[in-house]
Amino acid sequence: MNIVTEHKISGEPIDNKAPKRPVRPVLWFIIVGTLLAVLVGGLVWFNYFRGQMIKQFFANNKPPPTAVSAAEAKSEVVPNLLTAVGGLVAVHQVDVSADVNGRVTEIKFAPGTRVEAGTPLVQLFDAPEQGDLANYKAQATVAQLSLDRAKQLAARQFGPQATVDTAQAAYDQAQAGIAKTEALISQKLVRAPFSGDLGVRKVEVGQYLTAGTAIVSLTDLSELWANFTVTEKDSGSLKVGQTVKLKVDAYPGRIFEGKITTIEPQISTDTRNIRVQATIANPEKILKPGMFVTTTVVLPDKPAVITVPETAVDYTLYGDSVFVITEKKEADGKTSLSAVRTFVQTGNRVEGRVEIIKGVKAGDKVVAVGQLKLQSGAAVSISTDPAPQIPAQPPRY
Repeated sequence: MNIVTEHKISGEPIDNKAPKRPVRPVLWFIIVGTLLAVLVGGLVWFNYFRGQMIKQFFANNKPPPTAVSAAEAKSEVVPNLLTAVGGLVAVHQVDVSADVNGRVTEIKFAPGTRVEAGTPLVQLFDAPEQGDLANYKAQATVAQLSLDRAKQLAARQFGPQATVDTAQAAYDQAQAGIAKTEALISQKLVRAPFSGDLGVRKVEVGQYLTAGTAIVSLTDLSELWANFTVTEKDSGSLKVGQTVKLKVDAYPGRIFEGKITTIEPQISTDTRNIRVQATIANPEKILKPGMFVTTTVVLPDKPAVITVPETAVDYTLYGDSVFVITEKKEADGKTSLSAVRTFVQTGNRVEGRVEIIKGVKAGDKVVAVGQLKLQSGAAVSISTDPAPQIPAQPPRY
């Protein structure tokens, strides 16, 4: 039996074990894991360090205080006013018209002029009445002669008393005819019923007028009525003789004064309002009937209240508020100012100031101008610039 020996087969025994694998891969994984841990730890530490530095930066980098204008809350007695709206009417105003029908024969006035009471304005055709007047005057003359003759005869006992009575009746009838005709003639001459200013002419010569047709308007502007309404709640504070201040759009900035002269004795069941009438003197004749007016009734004074400028109050859907300026000492001993939003309950607004019922006490400093750029607790500094006039008047062009 031949045994073939291959040259690639070693002569070592078959049962010899293979040598162990080297430890290099394990060391590699350990080194890589350590490096990853160091890298992750470095990233974590870097993020933490960066956050701390940013926090420290913003903590030390405070924005400068916001410059604002400040005002002091005052305790003062404010005018007790009741405001309403209404309109002006003339005390004496009428559309002049004729009492009877007739044709216009003469116009005796110029539109827009002032006339006195009794001034002739329009003449209507009155020739028939003038003829009747002449007839009655002639009858009266004859009746007067007959009456005198009858009285003389009766006094001498030459005539009966019945003749005197008949003559007296004829004379009285003639006088009655004269009076009636003169009244008809006076109706044909239209006169001004009172002194005042005429308006636009509404008739022409030759026009036939029916009774009641407007000829021209006549208005006495020396005195006007201001009619306005107030609520049932406010009616108890009104009395005849109280002062009323009025403003009209035609003369901004001007205030006219009058007195309450009439208070309606009953309250409207539809609106629960009461009608009030004030009388206003109009010597300059610049107020006109029909003007829209804002009326303010001056009521008795109330006790003193806290007020702030109107610009200091911030009106929002969440409530009215002001920024109250407070002082605090810092760690370095310096004093700083901050503005804290404080919600308040407001009352009436009078002459650029607002009544504060609750939320602010007398002596508190509030931000009057500049609160739109503030947040509650923001640092502020009081500006030396003068505050705008309150209430601010917009420019007029």
